Amino acid sequence: MDIEAEILEPFQLQYSDLIHLSSTFSDYSEEEISRLDSISKTILETLGPTGPGLLVVTGVPQGSQLRRDLLPFARQLALLNHHDRRRILKDHGLGTDVCLKNPDRAVSSFVSQLKYAQDTSVNVSSNESVEKSKKNSEWQKNVDSLCRFRDDKFKNVGNSFKELGFCMMDIGLQLARVCDKAIGGKELEQSILESCTAKGRLVHYHSTLDHFLLKEAARKEVSRKGRTNCEFQLGEKLKVHREEDQTSVKASKLKTSVNEATSCQISLSNLWQQWHYDYGIFTILTSPMFMSSYQISTTEASEQEYSLPDGHDSLQIFDANKNKIYVVRSPPNSFLVQVGESADILSKGKLHSTLHSVCKPTKQDDLSRETFVVFLQPAWDKRFSISQLPIQSTISDSLRSNTNEQEPDILSQEIHKIIPSLSSRLKDGMTFAEFSHQTTKQYFGGNGMQSKRKRGNISMSNQKFLTGGKGIIQITHYSLHYIQQVLFN
Repeated sequence: MDIEAEILEPFQLQYSDLIHLSSTFSDYSEEEISRLDSISKTILETLGPTGPGLLVVTGVPQGSQLRRDLLPFARQLALLNHHDRRRILKDHGLGTDVCLKNPDRAVSSFVSQLKYAQDTSVNVSSNESVEKSKKNSEWQKNVDSLCRFRDDKFKNVGNSFKELGFCMMDIGLQLARVCDKAIGGKELEQSILESCTAKGRLVHYHSTLDHFLLKEAARKEVSRKGRTNCEFQLGEKLKVHREEDQTSVKASKLKTSVNEATSCQISLSNLWQQWHYDYGIFTILTSPMFMSSYQISTTEASEQEYSLPDGHDSLQIFDANKNKIYVVRSPPNSFLVQVGESADILSKGKLHSTLHSVCKPTKQDDLSRETFVVFLQPAWDKRFSISQLPIQSTISDSLRSNTNEQEPDILSQEIHKIIPSLSSRLKDGMTFAEFSHQTTKQYFGGNGMQSKRKRGNISMSNQKFLTGGKGIIQITHYSLHYIQQVLFN
């Protein structure tokens, strides 16, 4: 089902203003104080019950470079063979929260806990210790040249992960302080600090061609003769179509550079990530990086960022007040901050959590999406009180009572079918750990609203490309050279 959705350009908060707002106003002029007060009110309105529940922070020092350094690693790690990836993740203190052996996965993610007490010097020291251990180990002396090359390619992934993670943690903490000042008290900031850690998540959203490559990698290795024959056949086809493909890629770039539309067509079923909302305090995300799965050359420069394919970030949000879906378009190199359900609870409804999903590009199935996310949450033993929480505090509960126009109401009820209400997951006196467990269970447990048995064909949008048990694929001009690169180089 396709619908027309408006493009939402979130409120932009300058990082310099965020820093000013989180400090005292004693040294500021009356005019500056008035300006900052106005921004503070706008922030609360934007993140409150009548707003979209998200904003973007722009002008973050070194934010652009840190983003550019880290995000390409998401795709590289996702498509790396399991043995090398496991070693590299271990060397850099990273893990995963998805099954990376599943070739049908829509998402690959790489995670680590970020501790507030850490700093850059600690990170460097830790990595030096790891490197020293590697050099002294017997197996490292015997790795082949390809393995050493791959390790060298990823030598900065650990530090880049932590540096960007700490930068984004600071954004969230500063914003929590601003919200506390506007609401009264210090509940949000203290809850974040008491947790001592935040979760960093580097995410690669797979393109259609990625799926094919993962399926091929999961099969038994083809014989060397088979490789030669297949490589020759693909090479011949590539020779014929190279000029046409280059023209197609250039046209694709030109098309994606036009991002001035105010609305667009979106699919309710062709999603990278289903509708949900985060249950922490704040979720901070980089602006996404779109990369082509098809590359004309194997040089480092070929891994370039593409403009927004449909004129937006592929992030969809649902506005319960208007019964409408919006797609978000954030400025390049900005940081998006979404409100989670814990902030909704701790602020007693003054902040409002964001129901969201991630949709795939409507036409360019060769594009993957890379992003980095930091989840700020309370300590696991933090107890929630809901005595002063409005009955319809969150979208999941207000969805159920909305009786506006017929068509939007049908839309909200369809989304409601896969979103467990807050009242069914949260009880007075629950700890955050208990709330987290109930939320995960009701979304993804055996009888959860988004469990595999109830998902049906939600994630089967790629069936037109893959058919039968032998994995036959509809080879496009875009895919030929890319498959040749990965399988035979």
